[in-house]
Amino acid sequence: MTVVEQAKRARNAAADLATATRTVKDAALVAMADALVARTPEILTANEADLAAGGEAGLSAAVLDRLALDAGRVAGIADALRQMAALPDPVGEVVRGSTLPNGLELRQIRVPFGVVGIIYEARPNVTVDAAGICLKSGNAALLRGSSSAAHSNAALVEVLRDAVAGAGLPADAVQLLDASSRDSVKELMRARGLVDVLIPRGGASLIRTVVEESTVPVIETGVGNCHVYVDAAADVAKAVAVTLNAKTQRLSTCNTAESLLVHADVADAFLPPMLAALAEAGVTVHGSPEVAAYSAAVVPATEEDFATEYLSADISVAVVDSLDAAVAHIRRFGTGHTEAILTDSASAARDFVARVDAAAVMVNASTRFTDGGEFGFGAEIGISTQKLHARGPMGLPELTSTKYVVTGDGHLR
Repeated sequence: MTVVEQAKRARNAAADLATATRTVKDAALVAMADALVARTPEILTANEADLAAGGEAGLSAAVLDRLALDAGRVAGIADALRQMAALPDPVGEVVRGSTLPNGLELRQIRVPFGVVGIIYEARPNVTVDAAGICLKSGNAALLRGSSSAAHSNAALVEVLRDAVAGAGLPADAVQLLDASSRDSVKELMRARGLVDVLIPRGGASLIRTVVEESTVPVIETGVGNCHVYVDAAADVAKAVAVTLNAKTQRLSTCNTAESLLVHADVADAFLPPMLAALAEAGVTVHGSPEVAAYSAAVVPATEEDFATEYLSADISVAVVDSLDAAVAHIRRFGTGHTEAILTDSASAARDFVARVDAAAVMVNASTRFTDGGEFGFGAEIGISTQKLHARGPMGLPELTSTKYVVTGDGHLR
């Protein structure tokens, strides 16, 4: 079946989803979650095939970690669907409303996009998250995962489609595109008029390609060269703990800290315990000369290091003379995802928050909190680093558009 044919089927499914009640949609989400748990063995068997192929193909440890599923991860993915079912339905929400001077009643309400295409890399959890969040927000999902996760994605979508159909909604609300050829990506990017919005999730090259070549409107999810800035007024013990969590809690995610900036006034107190903690955790530090003076294990940092989203056990570290220098560094190398300041100074925190241009700014908290689930949104479709339509973790409201409903009583202009 061609992408155009799948998109047409998705449009038909979207028409039914647009009028589905919250009760029906939530029942489908719960059915999807139950089916994932019940059919975990077949999902893991498919995932093992992908992991074996990935190992033979020489995929990196970070990619294999993103690809890997186990019973616990499947249960967690299913729980995210149940949590989503408990969230308010955004469809039909009145964003604003008023009675105009001429007596017309004006309401702006949330409505589904219609058909949402998602292009993503080796994260099978995205398959479920995207399908669930699209269904809850009344959208049909066209999923184009990577070939490295082909077996896992096929098994997951089969489970999801069966559950959706069993709950009384069209199975074509969730469709998986062929991942064996790049032609499916090209066709999806050119399906303007059939696909309403396209969301890429993955590395910089994938996102850039979709943004530059798609004729379908794109919501850009960006890479995460996230910084932690340790201010002169930081609590050293807290700063070490937060930085270690931001870097090591999970290495392969876009909200993992990739760069550490340390104010010169706190460097003597902070860097020795921080470098020791990173070394114990197996993290390689790529540091400036000032940082290298504290440990022979520090690898000299290059300009490229400070611009790199490692997604591995590596971090770039530099000493800065001021908050101004830290902000300038972030403006130069940051990707607009998540930036953090660790400080006991309220004025420094306010200054940092006001001046740093990012989708999320953390004050005395790990960058790992930039996440739809952590924000209470349920499973997210991605983290947008652009500024139009949506920015930051994209939950249910961000998967809707709006329409104006004007009600009169024979009004004439």
